[in-house]
Amino acid sequence: MMKKSLQSRNNDLSNTQRQLEILSNGVFADGELPTFAKKIKETNQFPLRPKKLEILQINLGYMCNQVCAHCHVDAGPDRKEIMTMETMEQCLEVIRKTEAHTLDLTGGAPEMNPNFRWFVEEASKAGIKDFIVRSNLTIIRANKKYYDLPEFFKKHNIHVVSSMPHWTRGKTDKQRGDGVFDKSIEALKMLNNVGYGVEGTGLQLDLVYNPSGAFLPGDQAALETDFKKALYEDFGISFNSLFAITNLPISRFLDYLIASENYEDYMYSLVEAYNPMAVENIMCTNTLSVSWNGYLYDCDFNQMLNLKVASKSQHISEYNEALLQNRNIIINQHCYGCTAGAGSSCQGTVT
Repeated sequence: MMKKSLQSRNNDLSNTQRQLEILSNGVFADGELPTFAKKIKETNQFPLRPKKLEILQINLGYMCNQVCAHCHVDAGPDRKEIMTMETMEQCLEVIRKTEAHTLDLTGGAPEMNPNFRWFVEEASKAGIKDFIVRSNLTIIRANKKYYDLPEFFKKHNIHVVSSMPHWTRGKTDKQRGDGVFDKSIEALKMLNNVGYGVEGTGLQLDLVYNPSGAFLPGDQAALETDFKKALYEDFGISFNSLFAITNLPISRFLDYLIASENYEDYMYSLVEAYNPMAVENIMCTNTLSVSWNGYLYDCDFNQMLNLKVASKSQHISEYNEALLQNRNIIINQHCYGCTAGAGSSCQGTVT
């Protein structure tokens, strides 16, 4: 299990340009596989254009208490990028004037930002209908100062979306590190104890499943049934929904694919599973991603490849919804991950 980020290890793939070179060459450069742009042209869906903005996804920093094998953010304890209060203030200005109904806070571990609670409290006053925090669960047990997070989430009616690779210790720890499974179970029990995932409370607790190898996720509904049965029978844990998310071939997962000699096979799997119906609801069409330093991206994955929006309005401080609505969405071969099978987004399948 890796202990440091690609960046700290000076790995070649910590350079986003190198990742883009890999995604643009090989089987795509020689025409063996069609580029994503060519593929969506075939189904008359090029260029991709934004619809009405519904979700503002804000990355509060790449610092995390875990170093997960598949992490597309390359997050970890050694990543020091953290959103400042000044940038948070700029985000709040946009939250107050946009008609987006969902605020989605992510990281790293967003809770590790020293101004996380202040930001949640201020953003809660802005009338957001669905307030999401993406938690890795173990942060709740990482330090005493986080033990009251379930109560804090409940106070602000936060919709908690938590990473949970599997209902077994072995598969979870393999992907996320030794001891992660047991701490995740403890955290889920704490969330259940304050009402999360419990019928009738209105406190939403959803889990996220990522495959642990070079394969696509199975049927989301079937996986949810299996997760609910196993977690309740073994630990008495309940939750609301399960999101099955395809691993995109970037950052640490790209590193894994290359090291395990699975890259080409995985790209074939994604292309062969391409579903034009999934393109209609792809998350970049209704979501805007804000990085820790305030730059704007079509999605969280484009953020990690440093592909800023194709607009004159590229920073939260110069946010202009009219300009942003009139842009083309930046695409590359990693976009196949969001359009394979039933599709994939931060909210799970899209078809």
